Amino acid sequence: MSSPIVLIFGAGANIGYNVAKEFVASGYKAVLTSRKAPTEPDASFSYVQGDLSDPKSVTDTFSQVRKQFGEPSVVVYNGNSKWHSNKEIAAAVSFTAKEDPFVVDLPTFEKDLNINTTSTFVAIKEALASFAALPETASRTFIYTGNAMNFLPFGGAMTLGAGKSASAHMIAAAAAAYAPKGYKFYYPDERQPDGRLGGRGISGEAHAKIYKKLSEDKTQGPWLQTFVKGTGYVSFPADTDVSVAH
Repeated sequence: MSSPIVLIFGAGANIGYNVAKEFVASGYKAVLTSRKAPTEPDASFSYVQGDLSDPKSVTDTFSQVRKQFGEPSVVVYNGNSKWHSNKEIAAAVSFTAKEDPFVVDLPTFEKDLNINTTSTFVAIKEALASFAALPETASRTFIYTGNAMNFLPFGGAMTLGAGKSASAHMIAAAAAAYAPKGYKFYYPDERQPDGRLGGRGISGEAHAKIYKKLSEDKTQGPWLQTFVKGTGYVSFPADTDVSVAH
């Protein structure tokens, strides 16, 4: 019997790597995608190149994965891992001054939106096709790495917040629509214990643990999976202050 497949878009050194490692330890074949081939590939993973700034490449990636490995039963959309102040951000963001978020030009906004949202739309459609081809015993889970920016704008990161907000809506819509089919859609959002934005200190290992748990759940849970490292899922009140403490 062949191993189930987890397809991870955005093979960063923090979340992407730890999620892949967690699933491989549970018997999955992990296929990681990134724009550039890794300089030091991990022999326990498989790799496919793809550029999330071009939504059409998502379709190509699924085609390659199906041809080489089979239908993915878990799809993790981790965006495009950029670096800022030596910390990984699971998305695309073009930073601006807090006082002028719309200084971003249209091509830059479109590129970030493609990575954060438009390619997510394509990935969801392709995942639905894969899930339909899999048996009911398969996990059939789609996970989008989220954050609290769909609740509050954070100065200087408008392109990221716009993408996260739109993608959160898509995940909510998919979770409601496809739960009767046994498909699951989640937007995990790591928080600090007081409910504030996880920020640049997010834990790849904590993400990996909750992603694996969500893949094992038999039915759709809350699409918004707010969680705290070392605690797991926490349902914060709607009026929780998510701003970063200064």
